[in-house]
Amino acid sequence: MPNGNAVSRLRGAESGYTYLLLLFAVAAMGLFAAGAAEGWSQLAQRERERELLFAGNQYRDALRRYFEAIPDAVQRHPARLEDLVEDTRFAGTRHHLRQLYPDPMTGQADWVLLRQGERIVGVHSRATGRPLKQNGFDARDQGFVGAGSYVDWKFIATTVAKSTPAREQKVGAGGTAMVNSPTGPAARHESIAQP
Repeated sequence: MPNGNAVSRLRGAESGYTYLLLLFAVAAMGLFAAGAAEGWSQLAQRERERELLFAGNQYRDALRRYFEAIPDAVQRHPARLEDLVEDTRFAGTRHHLRQLYPDPMTGQADWVLLRQGERIVGVHSRATGRPLKQNGFDARDQGFVGAGSYVDWKFIATTVAKSTPAREQKVGAGGTAMVNSPTGPAARHESIAQP
């Protein structure tokens, strides 16, 4: 017959194993939860990227439609994004864009406006993160392949006019101005030069 000391040691050893198994189970659940959270974060980022491509291309198309709505002699891009929603250059108001879309990456209407003189020719996000999407873009977005940042996803209106299409100018120190704009306080504007 086992003595009381041996029984108590046996029960203590069983309790220790149970406690150790419980610790392993909690650690495994923590690793699983961390992996699930990371997967969820990437899924949310991919969805925001899809929304950015949609909204950016809506602006690109609206800027092109605004430009092409007037005959060649007086073609020009809008001075404000709001002009895309309500184009009052005609007897009846035209709507080149249904609404002003916020930047999905920042959650705010704080697009960086790409300008040619005083006119808006494109937009891009001010988010500086690295895109998960690196290839598989539609034909009009092929310039985004391998982009290092969302800032490189520039949605510039391609227009057919007497002038050549706009391209980005290398901007030196002080070449990018911070001004108040219709898209929010201190929105950044980048100049676009013609070749």
